[in-house]
Amino acid sequence: MTPAALDPVLHRLSRSANHGALWFATAAALAATRTPRARRAATRGLASLGLASLTVSALGKRTARRPRPAPAPPLPLPLIRQPTRRSITTAFPSGHAASAAAFATGVALESPGWGTVVAPVAASVALSRVRSGARFPSDVLTGVALGVGAAFAVRGLVPTRGQVAPPARPRAEVPALPDGEGLVLVANTAAGSAERARALRDDLPRAEIVECEPSDVPAELEKAAARARVLGVCGGDGTVNAAAGVALRFRLPLAVLPGGTLNHFAYDLGIEDVRDLARALRAGEAVRVDVGRYSCGAKHGVFLNTCSVGVYPELVRERERWSHRIGGWPAGVLAALRVLRADRHPLEAEFQGRTRPLWLLFAGNGTYHRMGLASGRRRDLADGQLDVRVVHGGRRPAVRLLAAALAGPLTRSPAHAAVQVGRLRLDHVAPGTLLAYDGEVTEVEGRVTLEKLPEALTVYRPIPPD
Repeated sequence: MTPAALDPVLHRLSRSANHGALWFATAAALAATRTPRARRAATRGLASLGLASLTVSALGKRTARRPRPAPAPPLPLPLIRQPTRRSITTAFPSGHAASAAAFATGVALESPGWGTVVAPVAASVALSRVRSGARFPSDVLTGVALGVGAAFAVRGLVPTRGQVAPPARPRAEVPALPDGEGLVLVANTAAGSAERARALRDDLPRAEIVECEPSDVPAELEKAAARARVLGVCGGDGTVNAAAGVALRFRLPLAVLPGGTLNHFAYDLGIEDVRDLARALRAGEAVRVDVGRYSCGAKHGVFLNTCSVGVYPELVRERERWSHRIGGWPAGVLAALRVLRADRHPLEAEFQGRTRPLWLLFAGNGTYHRMGLASGRRRDLADGQLDVRVVHGGRRPAVRLLAAALAGPLTRSPAHAAVQVGRLRLDHVAPGTLLAYDGEVTEVEGRVTLEKLPEALTVYRPIPPD
C-alpha cells in the first residue's frame, strides 16, 4: 500500500485522537477485559496522558510561540492531507503526539503485551500530524519525548506492580505438575470463579476441578485435600482463607487462582491470572509465607491478609447485608456511610498494658507499604511481622479514621499509631465484639491473641529469573 493510500486512514485516526477521545476509548476497551493487568495498564495510560497534556499546555505552548506550518506549502498538499480546521494554538510541541506517546508508554510500562498492541496506533497518530501538514517533524518528536517522559514520571510516583514484586524467598521444594496431575482445585462458583478455573484446565489438562456453592466449600476442600498432592482454590479472599486452613492441617502446598473481587493475597503473592499459576505449577516453583492466627478461648482461626476489631468488622457485616441487592462496591460505600453515621461508643480494650478506647485495631499479616501516592500493599509475605494500626477513641470517628487512612504507615499521633510486632494481646474485650479476618466476621470476648506462624504455608508462585 502506497503512502498516499494511507492518507484517508491517517486523517481519520488523527481526528479521532482530538481531545484524547481515541485514548479514552482504548482505556475503556482495556478495562472491559476485566483482567487486573489490563485495568492497571489503562489507568496508568490515562494518568500519563493527563500529565503529558498538562505539561504541553502549561510549559510547551506557553513558552514556545512557534507558528504552525503555512497553509500553502511550496508543494501543495492533497486535499485529504490538508487540515480541515486551522487551530489557533502554536505548533510546538505536538499535543497529539505527546498524548499518544504518553498513553502508549504508560500502558507498556504496566503491560508490555498490551503495549505492543497500542504502540502502532500511537505511532500512526504521531505520523499523521506530520503527514497532514499540521505539524513540523520537530514538533512531533518533541511531543513524543514529553509523552514518554510523562509516563516515566508517573511510574516514579506510582511504581508498576513489576517494580515492587514480592521477593522470591524463602523458596520451597514442591512437586512440578507439567500436566496438572495431582492438583485438585476447588472453585467457589458464587465468586464468579468457575470460568477461570475451567481455563486452567486448558493449560493443565489432568488437573481436577471441583465447582461448588459457597456453603459446600469447606467440605469440598476437606475431600480434595484427602486425595490431592497439591490443594488448589479459586475464589475470593474468604475462600482462600478456608483453603489455607485446610492446607495447613493436611501439610499440603497451596495453589491460589484469584477469582474474587479484591484478591489481596494472590496479587501480593504475584499471581494475577491463569498463566501465572500454570507456569508455577508446571515448573514446580513455590515459596513459604507467613500466616496470621487469632485465638480467643477455644475459638481460633488463621488470616492471610488482615484481622481487625472495632469499626471495620461492623462495616464488613453491613456490606454483606447489602451486597447481594446492590452489588459489592455500592454496598461498601453504603456500609461505610451507615457505620460512620451511627451513634456508638468506641471499643474498650487493654492494649500494651493500658485500657483505652479504640475505634479500630487493624493487624496485617506482613507489613503494608505505600507505593508512592498509591494505596499500600505487601512487598514481603514472610517478614515475621504483624503490621498493627490503631485508631484511638475520641470524638468524630470518621475524621480520625480518614486521617489514619491518609497518614503514612509509621505515623504516630493522638488519633492513631502504627507498630510492627510479632505478637499482640487484647484483654477485657467486651462480649459480642466483632472480629473480622480476611473478610469473614466472628464474635470474640475476653482475651484475644494475634500472632504469627512464620513461613508456615507453602504456596505456588512463579519465580522470576535471577
